[in-house]
Amino acid sequence: MSYQEQKRYFEILKRYERKFDSKEKEEYKTLLQRHKDDEDLDKLSFERLKNLYTKYHVNRERKNLDNLFKKPEDKSDE
Repeated sequence: MSYQEQKRYFEILKRYERKFDSKEKEEYKTLLQRHKDDEDLDKLSFERLKNLYTKYHVNRERKNLDNLFKKPEDKSDE
């Protein structure tokens, strides 16, 4: 775990802060305070941070919509 990786997790989770329940919010605030104090998170704390990340930040595959914007081919015989 590096400081940059830790920072990235906190930046992403910042968007989902309002969705946390009370226990998660308290845990997140504690972890964030440790991060602001320039402390590296230990293995257990980093796992809790990752669990929040996986729970709230969902990377969905984007659908390819190119076929909706193509012009229909003219199939008439000329």
